Amino acid sequence: MEIGSYIELDLRSDKEYYVGDNVVRLNSARCGIYHCLRILNCDTVYLPYYECFTVRDFLLSKDIKISYYKISESFEPQINHIENNAAILIVNYFGVMGRERMKYLVSAYENVIIDNAQAFYSSPINECLNVYSPRKFFGVPDGCYVIGEGVSNYLEEYSLDYSSSTAGFLFERIEVGCNKAYSSRMKNEERIDRSNIMQMSKLTHALLKNEPYNEIKSKRINNFKYAHSLYKELNMIDPIVCYDDSCVPLIYPLVIYDDEIVEKLNQNQIYTGRWWNYLLNETEKKSFENKLSSYLIPIPIDQRYGCTELDYVYSTIKKIMK
Repeated sequence: MEIGSYIELDLRSDKEYYVGDNVVRLNSARCGIYHCLRILNCDTVYLPYYECFTVRDFLLSKDIKISYYKISESFEPQINHIENNAAILIVNYFGVMGRERMKYLVSAYENVIIDNAQAFYSSPINECLNVYSPRKFFGVPDGCYVIGEGVSNYLEEYSLDYSSSTAGFLFERIEVGCNKAYSSRMKNEERIDRSNIMQMSKLTHALLKNEPYNEIKSKRINNFKYAHSLYKELNMIDPIVCYDDSCVPLIYPLVIYDDEIVEKLNQNQIYTGRWWNYLLNETEKKSFENKLSSYLIPIPIDQRYGCTELDYVYSTIKKIMK
């Protein structure tokens, strides 16, 4: 017990979004997926080509065998059968795949892991193991939830993570902005890349008890709908083909056949990034995965923004296209 000295951050709320006996807290989504494979006793996993390379690399480091599958333009796995000792990872892309759609997709397979890293608010499906990445939705340095039957197995083998040494980028961004804090943020990413599977840090857990979840949810839904009203005539994919009222999107997935727009947006201090360019060398030129890797512009729609910011991004894109 420590008494006295300086005052720490006052994070006293206890309004965590996911709690209960079938919920465990780990340090990253890639570790959560590996944890699911341990629970399922599977040494082989089917991954979509369109998935972050960090998941693939971490699983390979754990001697997990990987097979790959393609997805259709409605984000449906293009695979009919998986081996008996294998699991399949199905991704809720961009958070725009409704609950009934996800239930339909997972019903075709056994040993299903749902990657909800892009869909924090998507409620877990009981017959599956469900993995969430809160740091994609909230200002936390790391963290993961795994939800489903038997998820507490092996938990005692994992040590507690510590994130305070590299969490300063969250404070720096408030004071100096994204550009100047970016190098600090990358140090945190490097720490996560070096980490083994661990339990969620106390800092991340405390922060996640203090998020205004309902306000953030409402903001994202409204921003997505407004963004779609702006971009639906420009977009070369249909981002609402699987959408329903259960969706709380991560971004607005805009596809325009111009691979220079992202860089030109960066020059205007609109930072969208380019997702998973490594797939350009690993997928067929005409594939849906290659198209997304080449042309996807992940438009920010999160709780920091509203119609004013979305209008500004839209008008900037229109100017670039001209």
